[in-house]
Amino acid sequence: MAEVAAELGPDAGLEVEVFDEQQLIEMGCGGILGVNLGSVDEPRLVRLRYSPENPIGHLALVGKGVMYDSGGISLKPSDESHAQMKNDMTGAAAILGAMTALQALGCRAAVTGYLCCTDNMPSGSAMKLGDILTMRNGTTVEVLNTDAEGRLVMADGLCLSVEDEADAIVDIATLTGACLRTLGVEIAGVMGNSADVIDQLSAAGEAADEPVWELPLHRPYRAQLDSSIADLTNMGGVNAGSITAALFLEEFVGGIPWAHVDIAGTAQQPAVRTWRNKGASGFGAKLLIELATHFTIPTGSDR
Repeated sequence: MAEVAAELGPDAGLEVEVFDEQQLIEMGCGGILGVNLGSVDEPRLVRLRYSPENPIGHLALVGKGVMYDSGGISLKPSDESHAQMKNDMTGAAAILGAMTALQALGCRAAVTGYLCCTDNMPSGSAMKLGDILTMRNGTTVEVLNTDAEGRLVMADGLCLSVEDEADAIVDIATLTGACLRTLGVEIAGVMGNSADVIDQLSAAGEAADEPVWELPLHRPYRAQLDSSIADLTNMGGVNAGSITAALFLEEFVGGIPWAHVDIAGTAQQPAVRTWRNKGASGFGAKLLIELATHFTIPTGSDR
């Protein structure tokens, strides 16, 4: 992913920065590093910057880039639904694809993209249940399930977006099977703290034929993430998994207007439908292009 970004980015008017394992250690990105512990391949965090003259606002995009997700120690079953885990990087890929189009489309907003890339593998050095990870902003997380890894890698990207003082943050990820069960393979879930950002995403989805549907960010469920030994856990209860995952991510956005797009269902298509191929769909690239090219600064976080 980093190599592709470095190759495509400059010709698309993007500044590309790639952070390797040692730099991530120095940056304190404990989420990405923790998920990567079981792998023989180093992690990468890729920052893409699109900076037009006199920008009308600053949008940050954060993408889950899990290049292969075995589940780690919490190993996934060997069934058909988990046979496509190479597509667990669809969120990061959608951001990369979208951002390479912004200059050609005359996007007026500044856009910063974070691609949070690693794989999630089991080994003798892998992240274990009960481990405590420290994220970029100092938040500590007790790991209750190593297959709830996407929220861990994205937490560091969200922290960096806050440091960038973005006007709004949108993250996108193949995050929860619960969203697939709720909305199927044609509609992505969206949750957030800003009605304005969610409305902009909904309009973008309608224009791009990549629809999103708002799920409730029901904050009483936040108690399911409580930990007796850390600031929070990475896993809620058996129900409402999409909502508790979003509530985890909200811990890292610093009150900035934010929305989370869960594309776990839409990233893989079981059959040809209209313009979509069977297999990996690339869902999210057109959605983010529409969002960025029509972006307006939201009034604030209000949910």
